[in-house]
Amino acid sequence: MTFHQPQKLRTIAEIIGAKWIGPEDFQVLGTNEIHMVRPGDIVFVNHPKYYDKALNSAATIILIDKEVECPEGKALLVSEDPFRDFNKINTHFTRIYNFAEELHDVEIGEGTHIHRSAVIGNNVRIGKNTLIFPNVVIGDRTIIGDNVVIQSNTVLGGDAFYYRKLDGNFDRLISVGNVVIENNVEIGNGCTIDRGVTDSTVIGEGSVLDNQIQIGHDTVIGKKCLIASQTGIAGCCIIEDEVTIWGQVGIASGLRIEKGTVLLAKAGVNRDLTKGTYFGSIAEDFRTYLKKEVKLRNLK
Repeated sequence: MTFHQPQKLRTIAEIIGAKWIGPEDFQVLGTNEIHMVRPGDIVFVNHPKYYDKALNSAATIILIDKEVECPEGKALLVSEDPFRDFNKINTHFTRIYNFAEELHDVEIGEGTHIHRSAVIGNNVRIGKNTLIFPNVVIGDRTIIGDNVVIQSNTVLGGDAFYYRKLDGNFDRLISVGNVVIENNVEIGNGCTIDRGVTDSTVIGEGSVLDNQIQIGHDTVIGKKCLIASQTGIAGCCIIEDEVTIWGQVGIASGLRIEKGTVLLAKAGVNRDLTKGTYFGSIAEDFRTYLKKEVKLRNLK
């Protein structure tokens, strides 16, 4: 998330009641998760296992639960609960409506048709010649391009599935990002595309999604991808251009699938994949899979 205007380190520290280490006027531009941070961002870390990763990341402000040596050119915010205070910062700068308040600030392009049963949140932008079918839900800050088709019962911009366990209960990391649907995208019935935690979940230009597909927070789907029904893609993945994903494929979080890859039905992806055709519960090269099956049958 990028703030509407730069903030000072002292201002952020006062919002969350944290100690700051660094110049009080150190510039703060926004917040982000560790895999997406840029200079000027705040990233949070609350476990020694990940201290080095956070301190050495591109982020220049580290929200941390212990006072440590501050790297040159960076600043620290020392908090007893970085997870909680990351939420506090995000919700301070991004209002959460959850459809509970009157609709405002929605732009709809010429030639766009929206069924009267659709529900649209706040600060939404919809382009030209787009069709939105019955019972579609479009969450706050969603951006939809031109010539898009969104079929019935699809939800754009639901909360990210991102929790920690605290005192025996699950504590949510609040999502203040959005969903971006680029031009000429088609989305089938009953799909769910979660908004980013601090950034955007993106469906690239010309991609086509079948029915009943789940796409997790901060995932980026490239241009002209084809995704069949019941596919589940976890958060923070990058699916490059022209990837084909057949039915019931599952992709774990934080992975990259190279341009032009084909994932056959029910493939389970647990690692980054280079261009090729893959199959199997732990996805492997399709030809390798077939050779293995032949060998196994010949053992009988």
